[in-house]
Amino acid sequence: MRFLILGATGPSGILLVRKTLEVYPDATIVIYVRSPEKIPEDLAANPAVITIKGTLEELDKVETAVEGVDVILSALGPLMPHPSNTPIATFYGHLIDLMHKHNIKRIILLATASFKDPNDKFSWKYAALILAVKTGANAAYKEILAMGKVVTTKGADLDWTLVRVPILTNADSEDVVAGYVGDAKVGTFLARKAYAAFTVGEVEKREWVQKSPMISNA
Repeated sequence: MRFLILGATGPSGILLVRKTLEVYPDATIVIYVRSPEKIPEDLAANPAVITIKGTLEELDKVETAVEGVDVILSALGPLMPHPSNTPIATFYGHLIDLMHKHNIKRIILLATASFKDPNDKFSWKYAALILAVKTGANAAYKEILAMGKVVTTKGADLDWTLVRVPILTNADSEDVVAGYVGDAKVGTFLARKAYAAFTVGEVEKREWVQKSPMISNA
């Protein structure tokens, strides 16, 4: 199996690469990154890992990265400060075009509760979290909305999963619960290790195809 992993130099992305190598030891993992020097030395030296340097705007390099890929995993998300022109959502639109061109069906992407799912119910905790992001980091809020929209509309024929995460922590745990906002199961904290484990596990389980689960610590 051949994976393309995006956002692989951030804390969650590095764990995503490590978990993919653990679960799929015979796989090839293509990492498309702007700053290869941020990749840990052991991953950069791993013969199963192929690093391609490029930006979200260099679509010729992106196309090279997607060639022959079976599954795309993305830990891309807005950073602070974040530009107001939704660059990640724009990139996802181009990526979906390339997925169609190269007949790639499966993509699992990071998102947050700011992108609402029809199965969500009201939650005071999540309403407060979303309002805080909307008012304090509006560009990031708009990015998440645009990301979710382009994936679920332009990519409507793909086997997408939007893995929505709450407040991320560095706790040493892979225990996770999946559901929807306000369902009395999902909390407001999630270990990054649990995010990586859930995302990689969903590749084979396929329990959330064309769905937007909210996940948290169990």
